[in-house]
Amino acid sequence: MKSIHRVPLATLLLLLTLLSAPSAQHRDADTRASAPKLLFRSGFEAGVNLLKPRQGYQVLRGLDSSTGFRWPISVLGSNPPRLHGPVRSLLGNYAEDQNGLHLVDDPSGLLLHNEIQTVVGHDGNLTRALFNFQAGANGATQTPYEILNVKDGRKDLYIRYWMKMDAASLHQVDKWRAIFEWKTEDYAKGTGFRLIAFVYTDLQGHAYWHWQGDANPMSPVWEIDNFAVPVPENEWFLTEFFWHWSEGPTGRALWRVNGQVIGDHFGPTTRNSKPIDFIMMTQLYGDANPKHQWIDDIEIWDGLAY
Repeated sequence: MKSIHRVPLATLLLLLTLLSAPSAQHRDADTRASAPKLLFRSGFEAGVNLLKPRQGYQVLRGLDSSTGFRWPISVLGSNPPRLHGPVRSLLGNYAEDQNGLHLVDDPSGLLLHNEIQTVVGHDGNLTRALFNFQAGANGATQTPYEILNVKDGRKDLYIRYWMKMDAASLHQVDKWRAIFEWKTEDYAKGTGFRLIAFVYTDLQGHAYWHWQGDANPMSPVWEIDNFAVPVPENEWFLTEFFWHWSEGPTGRALWRVNGQVIGDHFGPTTRNSKPIDFIMMTQLYGDANPKHQWIDDIEIWDGLAY
């Protein structure tokens, strides 16, 4: 009788594992496919220009020579519609640049000011940065950088940039200033959702962070106060925002400052299945006035990149 060579069980299991495992090439391809993609990067360097205010907007235009990305920002399908005919003639260079700094509730033009300045940056070297100033308020006076006409408002997004705020406004008693926010469709009608990042001051004039998702300004769906991470004054800090859109427990809204978590909410990041309508990527808004800030080295990714 012909003898049968028996393969040890451990050897057989190892062979089966090797045969079923994806090749290194396939593993690399899977990693590349799932890695976050850079959508935009700019430090306001040569080639980027801030146009004069017109029709309530002040737009940034041009190709950033240091990164190769072009202003205005276009992410999540936010391609400003092309205008033609009399409307284009009226708006001129602004016709296709609706994404930009929105000068809200400043009819006299005396309360808000924006410009690109050359300053000492977060790495100690000279840099071009966006400067925002607010002298006072009529009520809703603010100057956010708005990314409008969002079409893919159910997708993940990660935004990071360097920021420096003045110290004086951070010691006024019982005040607030917003530095970032977005709203879903129909937020103004009371059926949507807003995600917003604040700096609050208490009754002793001490500043702290506040992270909130709400149905309207007075009705938080969830909120997080952070007293542990110091609010930097007159110095650069890195701020990061990431969200996963969901009406259920899989939602996430993360805010970090200098790598430290300010708030990491797991749960709803919308209401009534409303998609994100527009993003206020940077924001200068609140009742602590006067106030100012600088913004530099913006990055936008389609996933949590850091």
